[in-house]
Amino acid sequence: MKQPIFSVLLALAGAPALAQETIIVTADRTGETRDSAVMAAGLVNAEAIVETGAHHPAELVNRVPGAFLHRGNGAEHLTAIRSPVLTGGAGAGSFLYLEDGIPLRAAGFANVNGLFEALPGLSSGIEVLRGPGSALQGSNGLHGVINVRLPESGSNYLEAEAGSFGRLRGRGMTQWEGGYLGIALQHEDGWRDMSGMDRQSGVLRLSGATERVDWRFTLTAVNLNQETAGFIVGTDAYESEALSRVNNDPEAFRDAHAVRASLRLDGNTNGWDWTVTPYLRSNAMDFLMHFLPSEALEESGHDSLGLQASMARAWDGVELILGADFDSTDGYLRETQERPTIFSFVQGEHYDYDVDADVIAAYAQARWALSERLDVQAGLRLENTRYDYHNALEDNTIGRFQRLADREDDFTTVTPHLGFTWDVDAASKLFGRLARGARAPQTAELYRLQLNQIIDDIEPETIDSVELGYRRNFNNGGRVELVAFTMAKQNVFFRDADGINVTDGETTHEGVEVEISYPLSEAFTFDLGAVWAEHRYAFDRNVGNQSEVIRDGAAIDTAPEWLWNARLNWEVRPQTRVSAEWVHVGEYQTNAANTRAYDGHDVLNLRARHVLSEGLSGFLAVRNALDTRYAKRADFAFGNDRYFPGEPRAVSIGLRWEY
Repeated sequence: MKQPIFSVLLALAGAPALAQETIIVTADRTGETRDSAVMAAGLVNAEAIVETGAHHPAELVNRVPGAFLHRGNGAEHLTAIRSPVLTGGAGAGSFLYLEDGIPLRAAGFANVNGLFEALPGLSSGIEVLRGPGSALQGSNGLHGVINVRLPESGSNYLEAEAGSFGRLRGRGMTQWEGGYLGIALQHEDGWRDMSGMDRQSGVLRLSGATERVDWRFTLTAVNLNQETAGFIVGTDAYESEALSRVNNDPEAFRDAHAVRASLRLDGNTNGWDWTVTPYLRSNAMDFLMHFLPSEALEESGHDSLGLQASMARAWDGVELILGADFDSTDGYLRETQERPTIFSFVQGEHYDYDVDADVIAAYAQARWALSERLDVQAGLRLENTRYDYHNALEDNTIGRFQRLADREDDFTTVTPHLGFTWDVDAASKLFGRLARGARAPQTAELYRLQLNQIIDDIEPETIDSVELGYRRNFNNGGRVELVAFTMAKQNVFFRDADGINVTDGETTHEGVEVEISYPLSEAFTFDLGAVWAEHRYAFDRNVGNQSEVIRDGAAIDTAPEWLWNARLNWEVRPQTRVSAEWVHVGEYQTNAANTRAYDGHDVLNLRARHVLSEGLSGFLAVRNALDTRYAKRADFAFGNDRYFPGEPRAVSIGLRWEY
């Protein structure tokens, strides 16, 4: 596949060019052109969100090179951005999920399913920063940042869809002067036994202005109720449709809700543009831990009060941003096993604790125009995280569960970055960046310890990143971006095959990302997001389970070298548009010892949209059109190959009315 990709790049290099203006907001919170960013920033715009009609955020995020969501059951997923697919605390804490720049969850209480509380279907765009976030983003922006942008002003539309496996989806929005209301509803019976889902979400936005201050109030809410289907077991079990439909955990479920409110205030004082945004959030979830012998019930949640404040000024070729963030959170976690004791999983209460968390950060970011062609950006963030932990049970160890005495923990991180953009010509830029990312430990990593695990050795994870890129725009609307990166991560925290916390792991990550959007003719356009990457362990770790022995230089499991999403779009006529999407996931190792692997897969998706009359359009989607048998996720554990089977061919049809 290398030859076709680079052949396209060579062809594009000789095409006439003209710069485009696409605005992103994640990198500096104020809005800048995508081509002026010193970092790689992918964007799924409002048009793509409408055209895709996504049933899951993976259908949108996976269009961005270097980003990959492994979809689980219902709304569940695991994330990779310039990384393997990460699980546990690493999966929760290595990626920063935002809504209009505000974290969806408090930093120490992140969720491995980071986007199931987001509103992608009601958004105006999804921005994906690959690599460590800028000085304006804090803990958890280690491997990347995903920002779901809500519309500044709404629109009027209604959309309804029905499809295979009992799928029903509806969304709509109504606007008025100074505000809008949007609602999205989703139901599916599930293609596997006992795996249905219901999800409701909504957004209310009000805005206005006084003589000196512009204001914008936003209220969002999400409710999720889903039954969960777990792994199927056995070598290549996903190839059997009968086995794939079986749910060995029919009692499993996940019930969650989230409410967020913010008030953004913008003004100008003595030449400084300032923004102050106080916000509130509340999250709660009940989850049956079906993947453990205990099948314990986990109850968790947190409530937060926060504030983001910044001021910016530009003069004599210099742009300066100064700011501070504050977040105060009260969180809790309870775990209870109703089943009789099995092995070291003891019946009764395992954990019951509260954590008060305060995060305070200050940052500065500046950009200098050193010449007409060269800009340099530098940033620095200082962040302190303090946890105050209170245990409601006895301070002891019961079975495998270690319950700590009350304690306080404190972590401070410093994350600098330095980047540049250089105008090669009027339409081409070179850009690059040196950056450090960091994350404080998750509260569950610190206080949900098990037998023989030690808390005092846990330090913040850090990652050091170098990237160099080239981007070019064309006068026919085409664009190409090529980025090479290398990263080294320290203090990697994970649980090994012996069930012991590793606190001093090291990994390396390097690769090349390609993004192309190019009109082939008046009727056809081609889009590609692709990455080749290697993710490797950089240390040795011996465990009793030989299938999980880690050796320096071995490939990290669940880390495909090749990923791509290629789309060919055909405008049959002005009223009719058809697209074919080729999703490729390359081979990857499924255990740390690199003795088991999954071959990868290719899936074809087809979509069509036709304008029936003014304001009214119909759309059709055929997902997995070739009915490929594949695994959404492959794993090797407890001596067995395990899979989340991929969904067979699914058809959906709908109508959209814009009024």
